[in-house]
Amino acid sequence: MAREDNRRDRRDREEAPEFADRLVAINRVSKTVKGGKRFGFAALVVVGDQKGRVGFGKGKAKEVPEAIRKATEAAKRAMMRVPLREGRTLHHDIEGRHGAGRVVMRTAPHGTGIIAGGPMRAVFEMLGVQDVVAKSTGSQNPYNMIRATLDGLRKETSPRMVAQRRGKKVADILRKDDAPVAEAADA
Repeated sequence: MAREDNRRDRRDREEAPEFADRLVAINRVSKTVKGGKRFGFAALVVVGDQKGRVGFGKGKAKEVPEAIRKATEAAKRAMMRVPLREGRTLHHDIEGRHGAGRVVMRTAPHGTGIIAGGPMRAVFEMLGVQDVVAKSTGSQNPYNMIRATLDGLRKETSPRMVAQRRGKKVADILRKDDAPVAEAADA
């Protein structure tokens, strides 16, 4: 009995990481068959922990709740980590592309909020970004907008990642250009 309880507790803990999810789009699709039409539903869901992890998924089924459940499961499997500055905004400006979808995302000062449209807003809210300015300058298709947004977020690098790649310290990467001023003062 004790072993069974331990397994159940472990399973509960594994499922415990709370993910928030946002339904972005539902499509009703129909298939014409001999007896009439059969309807199905396609759902697009964005899932995140609001601490720097986000993923999206799509699911198709005969009923809406089942399509949403499938999309949520697919999104949880496709999670990715995005480095955030101060846990609230991006480290630098980014451009993302997917097909005809093109998005531009810019860092923003504290208090700006999320200035982004539709599907992009869902991604930023699930990611945990609080201040960002974003613009979609391409396809308005929600699937392509989300893919383009995630493409741009994959390109984002933090100072720690840059320092590690260059074999330097983070302080060397973040240092301002005060060295040329000091040399000019000596001359």
